[in-house]
Amino acid sequence: MDLRILEIASNTENNKILDKHTHKSKNKNPICGDEMEISLIVENNKVVDMGYQCKSCVYCQASVSLLSRNIKAKTLDEVKDFINSCENIFENSKIVLEKKWISFKELFDKKNISRKECLLLPLRTVNKAIND
Repeated sequence: MDLRILEIASNTENNKILDKHTHKSKNKNPICGDEMEISLIVENNKVVDMGYQCKSCVYCQASVSLLSRNIKAKTLDEVKDFINSCENIFENSKIVLEKKWISFKELFDKKNISRKECLLLPLRTVNKAIND
């Protein structure tokens, strides 16, 4: 395992419950059993804060940690576009992440394709929250 994955996952500043959330979702990876709960505060179509709780592997924890730090101040459309592009990022090497999401490049790399579902669970959970 890449030590960088552990380093990213160890940042748990947003591992919290947001009591006054505007959006919330739970999701589970049927393959491995990872569980994710995400709450968002959205104002004027922008993400103001994100909190998460998870029972998951370190890959999922790294992904949600990075997402929780990068999602703030983004519009819902920016978040949706990012999530949609990530759905195919492992299969299509021509997908280039926008500069504002570039920190995900090291996670969403072909070397981690076996953990694709773990890495995408937080994104799918956010997508579910903002679309419900």
